Amino acid sequence: MTSALRLPVIRRLILATVVNTLGNGVYAAVGALFLTRVAGLSVPAVGLGLTIAALAGLITSTPLGVVADRLGPNRAYVVFLLIQAIAMAGLTQVRSVGWFIAIAVVTAIADSGQRGAKGALIAGVVPAEQRVRTRAQLRVATNIGMAVGIALAGIVLAVDRPTVYVVALLADVATFAATAAIVAWGMPSVPPVPMASGPSALTALRDRPYLAFVALDGLLTMHAAMIQVAMPLWVATATDAPTWVISVLLVLNSIAVILLQVRVARGTEELRGAARAGRRAGWLLAIACAVLALTDVTSGPVTIGLLILAALVHVLGEMLQSAGGWGVSFELAPPGGQGQYQGAYAMGRQMGDLIAPLLLTVVAVSIGWPGWLATGAIFFLAGTLIPPVVRGHQAAQPPLTPAAA
Repeated sequence: MTSALRLPVIRRLILATVVNTLGNGVYAAVGALFLTRVAGLSVPAVGLGLTIAALAGLITSTPLGVVADRLGPNRAYVVFLLIQAIAMAGLTQVRSVGWFIAIAVVTAIADSGQRGAKGALIAGVVPAEQRVRTRAQLRVATNIGMAVGIALAGIVLAVDRPTVYVVALLADVATFAATAAIVAWGMPSVPPVPMASGPSALTALRDRPYLAFVALDGLLTMHAAMIQVAMPLWVATATDAPTWVISVLLVLNSIAVILLQVRVARGTEELRGAARAGRRAGWLLAIACAVLALTDVTSGPVTIGLLILAALVHVLGEMLQSAGGWGVSFELAPPGGQGQYQGAYAMGRQMGDLIAPLLLTVVAVSIGWPGWLATGAIFFLAGTLIPPVVRGHQAAQPPLTPAAA
């Protein structure tokens, strides 16, 4: 079988992902400082705007997936990328809270739209047996692009002048436009699904077994906030480990994903393997929480060793969750419904991103070892329930009828 990486369409998707995430990496590093130092917004105002935007993205994720099915994923993907480019250009002119919230909401909605469209595009141009592997390769490309973008943003942070921050945002605008051009020209076109021949609009939101999977998978995606927020806070406030350990944990995470994500994804192309990966992911994340709980009562080199062990177990669970989620979301989507099902699948990650920072900081970091054990129990339960929920979907899902014309 030809390797997915050798397919021209995969190479083009990887290029588009690297270009897009390079710009995202720049913004991730400088965006908050631009908003507070240049735009003059307060930290609470920025937090409020981002929360409202996240909710808007969550609500519109599945409907915009329907849009991708009806327009065709190529066209929808390009349109949403261009909207993001326009919104980012508008962000350079933000000087008030209201204007920032409006821009943030538009950006979040467009981001939700492009995620569903990208998933539908992958489903349409990549052979079924290569889709999960392709997703894994794109995740590696994402990590590389983000890392390069964050590194380049170091120049902006070193200069620390308003004009340079604006230039950085305009560079992000350029990456959105360049990504749209890569998708628009040279990418095989996936035809739109007419309303009469595809599943009815918002079928995914009436598919209760699928939504149950989305919710469980969303709980597992709290692993992102666990490594980015909870573990650094835990190291700094609850252990005697030096703060440089935080950088070690983050670097280990990135390197592991780049080196191992494609390999870990093997076996998740079919539904049973993908469901089992979700279960193992929950169990591994629970073990990582248990190891972190031990660091509440250890000290010195033992604590450092346990933190590194927790990070390694965590990243293995993280990679399994990603691969399993991709496999299940592709396989359970009906013909003609990949856009809306990928949009619904993205809701899980969005819900996880919303609840994870508060839950992990209040329960795990603030309470201590009992909090970590409670968090581990959530991961364990979510992972354990994924295989039976997936089997229940196969058993209970009625045949889909085309929507009325």
